[in-house]
Amino acid sequence: MSRQLWQKVPRANFLHLRVARLQAHYAVQWLARVACAFVPAQPHDGHTNLGWDDAFGGLVTHPLPDGSRLGLRIADLTLAFLDQHPHALPLDGRAETEVRIWLGGHIAARGLEAGKLDAPSPYEMPWHVLAIGTRYSLDEQIESLATLAAWYANANAALDAVRKQLTARRLKAPLVRCWPHHFDLDCLVDLGRGRSMGLGYCPGDEFCDEPYFYTSMWPEPPIPKLPLLPAMAHWHTYKFLAALAPAHKIYAAHDQGAYVGQFMDAAVAAALNALRS
Repeated sequence: MSRQLWQKVPRANFLHLRVARLQAHYAVQWLARVACAFVPAQPHDGHTNLGWDDAFGGLVTHPLPDGSRLGLRIADLTLAFLDQHPHALPLDGRAETEVRIWLGGHIAARGLEAGKLDAPSPYEMPWHVLAIGTRYSLDEQIESLATLAAWYANANAALDAVRKQLTARRLKAPLVRCWPHHFDLDCLVDLGRGRSMGLGYCPGDEFCDEPYFYTSMWPEPPIPKLPLLPAMAHWHTYKFLAALAPAHKIYAAHDQGAYVGQFMDAAVAAALNALRS
């Protein structure tokens, strides 16, 4: 990975980062609703995944029927239509019902059926007070949201660099995308014969309450046969199997970008080795 693409991420309080992450996770569901309703269906719900846009500083949908995309800028939690006539809504101080009214109006103005936004979500979200009518709030969250945005930008660049290396080896490595269910960035590499390797970044979840990079495998090899990993990483084995590099180790690195690049090189090699055995 080109090291100049990495923005050094300041050490963050993981409790504050979790609060920011949950609000952003809820906010990104508006992109998921729009994608489910108006983006042509793709296998495995691929139409709902999102791309990272560096210039915008956020996640964006696939194109809607009129060619526009809906995006969420992470650093200030702002929804925006990205087209020739952009419209934006800062979410700070707004309840979900207000967001629905704004979004529905713009969807209807584009000749689309706004009622489709009200279809139930196909998955459960982690609980947050936004679900019971509380308003989005950026109070004391500005630094955490900026940190979260930096993590996503870094992760997208780091994962795309690995994806390009694998593509050069003629492996089927698709574009890095964000899945709104788990809010993670992922590239699922098809290795043939029912084998695959997932390269990803997660901003934190119930398994690791801090940002982390991971490399997963399918089918999961027996744990005793897993190759050793360097000290920068460890094998996570509870409910899913993956090589993990957590944020607290990345923060401590002299060169964060180099550290992540070394982890990805080692984790990819270990996964490929495990899937061959």
